[in-house]
Amino acid sequence: MKVDLTFKRGEFQLAAQVELNGGVTGICGPSGVGKSTFLALLAGLLRPNTGTLNFSGVDLIDTQRDIFVPAWKRHFGLVFQNGMLFPHLSVRDNLLYGFNRLNPNERHLDLKTVTALLEIEPLLQRRPDQLSGGERQRVALGRALLYSPRLLLLDEPLSSLDDRLKQQILPFLKRVKEETRIPMIYVTHAQAEVDYLADRVLKMEDGRLGE
Repeated sequence: MKVDLTFKRGEFQLAAQVELNGGVTGICGPSGVGKSTFLALLAGLLRPNTGTLNFSGVDLIDTQRDIFVPAWKRHFGLVFQNGMLFPHLSVRDNLLYGFNRLNPNERHLDLKTVTALLEIEPLLQRRPDQLSGGERQRVALGRALLYSPRLLLLDEPLSSLDDRLKQQILPFLKRVKEETRIPMIYVTHAQAEVDYLADRVLKMEDGRLGE
């Protein structure tokens, strides 16, 4: 992925020029420096002011040529810090929400594989309000994986959990990394998380992204 984007909102300005390869890229920095904004630009949830974004040789953004591929066509998976599960659906139906909207030839993982990987088989009939914080995050991760994303974007996925739950979830994330080989961008303010998980770590400071 080749990124060269600028974004401005009020007094805040973001400028990101970087080339990202496979594996897990960690983006670390304090709150308010632009980490989540950067992920939103990659995901297609925000439009940049200027720049380009190329993924696997395809232009997703080119402001000079008026190219902007919408989020749903990018086929990226998103995991937010609070899980964002559908409260009216069971865990099973949450997991299969994106999966059921894929053509069969686009499905690279199945429910049995993902539930075993994340050890969430006993939770399938529960509702989100019957889950612990760690269970909700594992279900949110499973839902993103079953969407068979080309890229997984994780926005502070452990920030709402206590240290005990973080130590439970991090090994699952490492298993996902090693067993699925889906490239990930992992945003956090916790240096220890990216030290454990990431192959490469970038710093975000005042809207500027760098090594």
